[in-house]
Amino acid sequence: MALNPSGQISLNGTTAGESIAKELRQPGTAQLSLNDADVRALAGVPTGQIVMPTDFYGKSLTYTAEYVVVAGGGGGGGRRGAGGGGGGYLSSTVSLVGGATYTATIGGGGSGINGASPVSAPSGTNTSFSGTPITTITSTGGGGGGQSTPPGSPGTAGRPGGSGGGGGGTNGPANVGAGGTGTPGQGNDGAAGGSQRGGGGGGAGAAGSARQGGNGLQSPITSNFYSGGGSGGINTGSPLAGGTGGGGTGGSPTGAGTAGGTNTGGGGGGGGPALTGGGGGSGVVILSVPTALYSGTYGPPANVSVAPSGSNTIITFTGTGTYTA
Repeated sequence: MALNPSGQISLNGTTAGESIAKELRQPGTAQLSLNDADVRALAGVPTGQIVMPTDFYGKSLTYTAEYVVVAGGGGGGGRRGAGGGGGGYLSSTVSLVGGATYTATIGGGGSGINGASPVSAPSGTNTSFSGTPITTITSTGGGGGGQSTPPGSPGTAGRPGGSGGGGGGTNGPANVGAGGTGTPGQGNDGAAGGSQRGGGGGGAGAAGSARQGGNGLQSPITSNFYSGGGSGGINTGSPLAGGTGGGGTGGSPTGAGTAGGTNTGGGGGGGGPALTGGGGGSGVVILSVPTALYSGTYGPPANVSVAPSGSNTIITFTGTGTYTA
């Protein structure tokens, strides 16, 4: 919470709203000086004289958190279907205000489809991280994969998204479906379909290629990979694994596409002939905050996990939840 807008302010003590030590999450008996870097930062006076208590009125602790925000992956197309695109991937830092509540809204993956009609699979849904006073951080759901249509008809195009879905293949001389476009700064394009195969969905780290899903990116917080593209299904031959980062495996002549990894934002694999594509993987939000400033206030526990990592604490949202900084 913020320091009081008027009245007494002290360097030490344990009274919320009055104690600078309390606002900085230090013991009430901490030996603080007006020249300490964190005290100056709280006052907003980097150099020169600090006016006590005026410069501290209404001030709040702020600290830097590192984040990864991943959207849901696109669904895989059916019947020589294309892989879904990986969910949009964003990673940077953000300043959090002590006492403010921030919300992580986790996007779901698009469903896989069975190829019964000439439409592309649904895209994944967006993931966001929001709260005052930051600008909402939103990653875009991965594009759904295209699929083959009856002989003489073109394959359907991959949908645009964080990364684009692959284009549907053909089972005749018709045109193949184009790959969907990715969102700049979040992902890459899906690949076009081909004869008897679907194209690979784009990943956060690479575009789809032929029927191979593009690889995702490695999180600087957890070292895990996220937002891999799903691989396309094929009429003959062996299936291909999806892109690193949860991308689903493409379907074989006798097999459906597999789903993107849960909470990876991976695109679903395209289905084999007359078979269903896999659903896209759900998204995730990951925060890394200094343990000395971590508040310990989050919820609901079913959707949020916490783990130490060196001098930081990692907060992982696998479902929609909140953190009070």
